[in-house]
Amino acid sequence: MKKLLLYGLAAFLSLPGFAQESKPLDFSIKGKIINKKTGYIYLFYPVGEAYKIDSAAIHNGYFLFKGKLTEPVIASFAASKNINSIDDPNIASAFITPATMEMTISHGAFKQMVLKGSVSNDEYEALNQQKAFIKKEMEPVLAAYKKEKDHEKAAAIREQFEPFNARMDKIDQAFISSHPDSYLSPYLMRFKMNAFPVLQAKAIYNKWTEKIKESKSGKEIYREILELESGSPGSMAKVFAKSDINGEQLSLADFKGKKYVLVDFWASWCVPCRKGNPHLLSLYNKYQTKGLEIIGVSDDDGSPEAWKKAVAQDNIAVWRHVLRGLKRTPSGYDTSDDISSGYGIHSLPTKILIDKNGMIIGRYGGNGEDDGAMDKKLAEIFN
Repeated sequence: MKKLLLYGLAAFLSLPGFAQESKPLDFSIKGKIINKKTGYIYLFYPVGEAYKIDSAAIHNGYFLFKGKLTEPVIASFAASKNINSIDDPNIASAFITPATMEMTISHGAFKQMVLKGSVSNDEYEALNQQKAFIKKEMEPVLAAYKKEKDHEKAAAIREQFEPFNARMDKIDQAFISSHPDSYLSPYLMRFKMNAFPVLQAKAIYNKWTEKIKESKSGKEIYREILELESGSPGSMAKVFAKSDINGEQLSLADFKGKKYVLVDFWASWCVPCRKGNPHLLSLYNKYQTKGLEIIGVSDDDGSPEAWKKAVAQDNIAVWRHVLRGLKRTPSGYDTSDDISSGYGIHSLPTKILIDKNGMIIGRYGGNGEDDGAMDKKLAEIFN
C-alpha cells in the first residue's frame, strides 16, 4: 500500500453497451508554488483507459497546466516523476474537472494544496475534513504499524485500524447515499464494494443520475455489481477448471450432482484466513463424509511456494487447492483466467457455498454473512 498509486487511483474501464463518452472539454490549472522558483511540477491523470503524465515548467514560482477531460477525475500532483511513496511530502491528489482552476501549493507540503474551481474537489476536501479528527486519533496505531517489521505482529496492529475505518466508512457511505449526482460517489464506492451486499449495491447504483452512471467510475461499479451478483446466492456458480496444488486436474463441474462445495477464497499472507483455517478444518472433518467438499482458491499466484507452505503448515491439504489465476503483465494484470472475478471477490477471506445443482446458496465474508451464518447453514443441510 506504500507504493505510489499514480496508476491505481483510477483504474477506470470502459464497458460495451454504454453510451459513448462525452466530448472532451478544456481544462486549465493556473498554479503558484511556494518555496520553489524554477523546475517542473508533474500531473498524472486518467484519459480513457490510459494514464497521462504531463509536466509544467515553473517560472518564478508559477506554472500552468492545460488539457482535455470528459468529466472530473482524481489526479496526482508531484514534484518528480520518480516519487514512489504516498507518504512523500511532495505528492498529493485532487479532483480536477473540465474548467478553469487555480492552485496554490508549497514545495515540501503538497498535501496542503488549495485548489479552486473544482466542485468535485470541494466535496472531496469537505469529506476529508469530516474524517480528519478520526485520522488524528489513528496516528499512533499507524505509526506503530509502519515501524513493525514482523508480518504477523504487523497484521495484528492492522486489525486495530478497523474501528477507525468503520467510523470513516460511515461518513463515506452517508455521502454516497445522499449525493446521487456527484462524481465523488462512484469513486468512493469503488473502495467500499467489499462492504455492500449485492442488493444494497444495486439500490445505491439505481439512485444515481444517468450522468453518474455513465461516468467511468459509474461503469466500473456497474461491472463490479454484475460480478458480485454472479457470486451471490441465487446465481449459478461459474464453473472453473484448474491444475491443483498436486498437479492434478480439478473442475468444479466434477462435483455437480454429488457434493455441496464450499469455495474458500484465501491467501497465505491473509492473517484472518489463516486464523480461520482450524475452524474450516473442523467443519470439513464434521461434514466431509456427509457430502461436503472444500476447494481452496488462493491469491498466491506470485508466490506459489508460500501457498504450498501455508497449506502444509495449516494441515489443510485434506481438501483440494488451486491458485486464482491472476497473471501479471507488463501493462497490469490479465484476469481472463481469474476465478475470483467470476465471484466478485473484493476481500479475503470469502467463502461461497454451492449446492449439488451448482447454485450458490451462501456467501460468507466479503459482501456476505458471517461465519456463524455459515455454520448454521451447514448444520441445516447435513444434520
